Amino acid sequence: MRKLLLLAIVLITGVVFAGRLFYLQVYDTSFKALSENNAVKVIYDYPQRGYIFDRNGKLLVSNQPSYDVMVIPREVKELDTLEFCKLLNITKERFEKILKDATTYSPRLPSPVLPQLTKEEYAYLSEKMYKYDGFYIQKRSLRDYEVDHSANVLGFIREVDNRIIENNPYYQMGELIGAQGVEKQYEEVLRGVKGVKYIQKDRFNRDIGPFKDGIFDTLPERGKDITLTIDATLQKYGEELFINKRGGIVAIEPETGEILALVTAPNYDPSLLVGRERSQNYTRLYYDSIAKPLFDRGLQGEYPPGSPFKTLTGLIGLQEGVIDTKETVSCYGGYVYGRGRKLGCHSHYSPLAMVSGIANSCNAYFCTVYRRAIEKFDSPQEGIDNWKKHLSSFGLGDFMGYDLPSGRPGLIPSSNYYNRMYEYPKYNWYATATISNAIGQGEVILTPMQMANFTAAIANRGWYYKPHVIKNINTVDTIPSEYTEKYITTIDPEHFEPVVEGMFDVYNRGTAAHLQVPGIEICGKTGTAENFVRIDGKRMQLTDHSMFVAFAPKDNPKIAIAVFVENGYWGGRWAGRIASLMIEKYLKGEITRTDLEEYVLNGSLLDEYAKPYSGEPFTINK
Repeated sequence: MRKLLLLAIVLITGVVFAGRLFYLQVYDTSFKALSENNAVKVIYDYPQRGYIFDRNGKLLVSNQPSYDVMVIPREVKELDTLEFCKLLNITKERFEKILKDATTYSPRLPSPVLPQLTKEEYAYLSEKMYKYDGFYIQKRSLRDYEVDHSANVLGFIREVDNRIIENNPYYQMGELIGAQGVEKQYEEVLRGVKGVKYIQKDRFNRDIGPFKDGIFDTLPERGKDITLTIDATLQKYGEELFINKRGGIVAIEPETGEILALVTAPNYDPSLLVGRERSQNYTRLYYDSIAKPLFDRGLQGEYPPGSPFKTLTGLIGLQEGVIDTKETVSCYGGYVYGRGRKLGCHSHYSPLAMVSGIANSCNAYFCTVYRRAIEKFDSPQEGIDNWKKHLSSFGLGDFMGYDLPSGRPGLIPSSNYYNRMYEYPKYNWYATATISNAIGQGEVILTPMQMANFTAAIANRGWYYKPHVIKNINTVDTIPSEYTEKYITTIDPEHFEPVVEGMFDVYNRGTAAHLQVPGIEICGKTGTAENFVRIDGKRMQLTDHSMFVAFAPKDNPKIAIAVFVENGYWGGRWAGRIASLMIEKYLKGEITRTDLEEYVLNGSLLDEYAKPYSGEPFTINK
């Protein structure tokens, strides 16, 4: 028995050793690669990135040739440093730092010395590089922007840093990666697959030809072309309308969720972030804390939605059965609540029902509806959470899930939020404590993207697709399924018609009657959002923001839009005009309301933005 046990141990040990030896020699190539490292040079062949087109086939981004001076530190031999630095037009100190950093990264892998040479620089240097062992010129492509707009949508490419390399071994020092916008979101699609060449070296470190006759070499695969949902003509027009203004536009095709325009202002020419000046230009844009050209206001800006939010208040009231379309509410200059507190309202006729309440933007009407919807339940906590449930079904209070890498979630407060705010149960709070939510002026915060999306959901009478900018990826049959899934709101379809009628009357006889466009039935809602800032611990009111949402045509809508203009006074003054022009431009392809166009194109808010903050709050008469 003991002999059998000893024999078994010997056999098992032998099998284990044999198996490990077989694995190391046949399957595991790490030791082989390590031993060959000194004898084989790896050269990457970089593919062209995929082109980017707009929805109508207009080329937005292509490529241009670029050349980088590269170094493999272990192959560098003694050289005339001053002569070489003069050749590259860099200082000796900078050269020494580059070489030190490259050696730290890897003495055997290539690192950039002087990236993005011009054609003239390449022609001059290529004749002289043979004198400097360890240095060579590598060809690659940079982006060539065919348009001077849409920088926030397109994004840009930049060199990878150590953090990216550590997290993604695909990239090596000096390689390029998409940053911001579509370039970042669809990096793996656009970048393609780089090719690899293995060059055999002799004992004198000289190239002697392809390693093993090139059987391990691979060819580069060009990146896939992509088509965006953006309409380049509409996008460019939107940016022109926002010259000398700050804000944003989000336009969506309601039927598909495709983003037609995503304007942020101020913006910048995307070509600024290409070439040797990229770093310097990016630094200048990044540190512009006044205009904030890198801040995408359409996705990242969070603002009180103002009166456009009343449409949602009305829908929730109808769904909860706390009001019908025929009941009227009286308005005596505002809504009185609490101990003599009053939420004011502008002058209009009274009493009002749902349709006329929207058309005339009556605060008293929607405060009444909101309070009833909250007080329908046994506690304000239950009421608020039910209210939040309805709003969440429109995609509010969370990231929309669109295919761009930046954004903010906004805020739809819950009962827990108010419990913390009012220190419940130490202190009770009631529906009136949150009454400003009724008119989009309380704790509710939305992004322009969210405002455009809920407008699209109203246009569709209760459903929407996630907003997205990808329309087609070349050689791929379908776009991601998350953008073809229909989202249904908690509001029954029949409740949308009176709200749509109210928004239609905003243009017919309401607060946007002066913004009508001949031949187009537009449904919209003006908004004026109060603008508060805190300066030296004091809460100060500045010039109101101008807001507007709309969709058109009324039936079978083709475009839903949200426009936001910082410090734009009131909804119809700037945002409403811009929205009407964008709608006409998209649906007709031309502008007939040249009076609106001239007002907007020639108008400026720079004087408003230049106003110094004083020690006293100020308001603008509306």
